[in-house]
Amino acid sequence: MNVVVYAQEFKNLYSTYTDQSIELDGKDDEEFWDKPLAAKEFWQNFPSDSLASQKTEVKVVHNDTYIYALIKAFNSSNKYGIPSLERDSSVPGNDAVILLFDTYKDGNNAFWFESNPVGLKKDALISEGGDDIDMTWDIKWEVETYIGDGFYQCEFKIPLKSLKFPDGSKDWRFQVFRADIFTGEFSLWNKVPINQNAFDLAFFGNLIFDIPLGKSKTQLTVIPYISGIHTNDFNSNINYNNIAFGGDAKVTIGNGMNLDLTFNPDFSQVEVDDQIINITRFEINLPEKRQFFIQNSDLFSSFGDSRDSRTFFSRRIGVGRDENGNTIENKISAGLRLSGKISKNTRLGVLNMYTNEDTKNNIKANTNSVIAFQQKLFSRSNLSLLFINRQNTAKNELDYNRVIGVDYNLLSKDGVWDGKFYFHNSFSRLNKTNPFSTGFTLSYNTRNNSIYSKVIRLGEGFESDLGFIRRKGIFKNYFRYERRFWFKNKKIRSINVISSLAYIDKPENESLITDRNYRLGLQFDFNSMAGIDISLRKDYTHLEDSFNPLRSFAVNPLLANSNYNYSYLEFGYKNDQRKKVSYRFEFNNGDFYNGKRMSLRTQFNYRFEPVFQSSFNLSINKISLPEFYGDGRLLLATSKFNLTFNKSLFWTNYLQYSNVSKNFGINSRLQWRFAPLSDLYIVFNDNYLYENSLIPSLRSISFKLSYWLDL
Repeated sequence: MNVVVYAQEFKNLYSTYTDQSIELDGKDDEEFWDKPLAAKEFWQNFPSDSLASQKTEVKVVHNDTYIYALIKAFNSSNKYGIPSLERDSSVPGNDAVILLFDTYKDGNNAFWFESNPVGLKKDALISEGGDDIDMTWDIKWEVETYIGDGFYQCEFKIPLKSLKFPDGSKDWRFQVFRADIFTGEFSLWNKVPINQNAFDLAFFGNLIFDIPLGKSKTQLTVIPYISGIHTNDFNSNINYNNIAFGGDAKVTIGNGMNLDLTFNPDFSQVEVDDQIINITRFEINLPEKRQFFIQNSDLFSSFGDSRDSRTFFSRRIGVGRDENGNTIENKISAGLRLSGKISKNTRLGVLNMYTNEDTKNNIKANTNSVIAFQQKLFSRSNLSLLFINRQNTAKNELDYNRVIGVDYNLLSKDGVWDGKFYFHNSFSRLNKTNPFSTGFTLSYNTRNNSIYSKVIRLGEGFESDLGFIRRKGIFKNYFRYERRFWFKNKKIRSINVISSLAYIDKPENESLITDRNYRLGLQFDFNSMAGIDISLRKDYTHLEDSFNPLRSFAVNPLLANSNYNYSYLEFGYKNDQRKKVSYRFEFNNGDFYNGKRMSLRTQFNYRFEPVFQSSFNLSINKISLPEFYGDGRLLLATSKFNLTFNKSLFWTNYLQYSNVSKNFGINSRLQWRFAPLSDLYIVFNDNYLYENSLIPSLRSISFKLSYWLDL
């Protein structure tokens, strides 16, 4: 194996202090833009690692209140991709420039500010060294743009009071990213190797202030809301109405901490979850979409293993189960979150949420608390401590679940190595055996080779009521190796050979082997951003319990204490997702337990820029088991279409149908952003049971009005 050591070069860009009044117009004809030197010579990260073919220039100035940046992006075609006008839109195909600020220079966390030729705003928080990007984070900032002949310019105005940084900062770590759609080129100011994540904080340059920054000012924001809903439950023949009010408050504490408070939170405007047909033996975890839980979420949610043992999973708060086992809302009455930097190298997070009692569904009131502490070690690594407490607040009841844990997160200075070691222990009134979760991961990533290894051990007695635990009592080994072959031609970017092996047994059950999974794959990446994936898989499964992969189509479940060896082929293709018409599909064919399975998943997207975006998704699993068990065709069809009338008015529609749940659902959401970060939502939900015809099940219409007020 050839070991590559990156000779990292960190560029410097100087920010000039100005006391002139600045009016944003996207142009550079003001005198103060003549003073600072421009950052130039961007390097491609895609498709190759050469100098960018399209020039980009960046200048930065500052005063006591704002950071100003001017980005001039040259474009020889005078053509631009503008797929949507909605803030924080994730629709691909967008010409964009992005400013990235690592204000504490810790190589782990950064602020993201993005715009495009028409001034679309997108802001985000980066964490875990660049692996996690939170697009739900929003602050007030300004940008104006100007389109000239052969270029466009973005002029940014970012308030210092909204950023966290040390007192008297003399410099920040800094990066600029540009996407040029018509050349198919992604480039960065400070070079990032093509095998690395383009937003890896290991490869940031430096932004140096000619006059050090002062102290960030304290900011207080209040966000009151009022909401109302009318619901028609056709199953119980009940109509009901409800009016609610509440709000959030945000307080900055010093230069590094944020205090967020919420009273009677309402999440009716949150996009509905995707329906999923689950043919595995395990629970599926869906992403968190509630904004209160997302900001600085890496402080709380990165503990343990994200796949097998996520010790804290925020979706457990405010969600319960009725007496039939169905997932329902468990009302949150109030909560707080204190998070951020208490010093240059130390982060602290405190989360406390109170959930109400639901006597009808036998759900007790609980206090849900999480405390996280993170200390930076060496160049980018950190040591993190965790405490979780779920406490029943009913009198004379001793019902609780507590977890303590420690994680060491490794991130090397050059971005080649990263990994984790953790040990967590749970406590409850039932003294269970082996109440622990432990494991380690280690990955090595160079231009031509990538190695990833994981070992975890979950005791049978480990419980985390506020976590996501796929299964307990296991010992798991996973190893993955990828060899990359790079090409310098007009079509193929790289061919990757991938091999992986997973092995799981049960130490508390005489080391019973429950799973072996082997994969051999080929991956073709094209300069057009199209891709092909081919994999051959061979699995072994021991079922400890009976299992029904056919769901409602089953005659009988697969028997407990049975063994299965099965092999299957996977094939996937996607075209260039930046195109106005794009598609992808995945095909699976082969053995499935003691039968056969053929599956197809497709996605088709169409855009009429920048007003209309649509997608259609179809998932079909045709499963044929021996006659005793049955066969069936499991179908899920979804369609989403958005209308972005302008930068303030958006209409999103989502249709879903599954022949497993026999549910057809409609979710329609109109959003009017009538003032900065202030919204009126009108949401219509309509659900039907499909039994040869559509039978109304549950229908509702709701509104939510919120206003962002800086005091």
